[in-house]
Amino acid sequence: MYRIWKRIKFLFRFRKSIPFLKDFFLSKEVAFFHKLLSIGLVVGYFWLPLDLIPDVLAIIGLVDDVAIFAFILQQIVKMAPDSLKEKHHLE
Repeated sequence: MYRIWKRIKFLFRFRKSIPFLKDFFLSKEVAFFHKLLSIGLVVGYFWLPLDLIPDVLAIIGLVDDVAIFAFILQQIVKMAPDSLKEKHHLE
């Protein structure tokens, strides 16, 4: 339950993540592999039409999409160097 709450809280602070994502992809501290992996996760998420709950079910169908999106963002934050996390007050 704590993990779910942490992901929901993370999504509400998403606008703080936009400058972080910009710095993540432009930073020389971040390994090229991590940048490539992050792009692969995002592209793979949009490219593969796998849904746990079909989007036909309106708002309920978007819950799994939001959960996966939050998971991807958290993984990107985990791959970031500590200096970027401190700069953007994440995690």
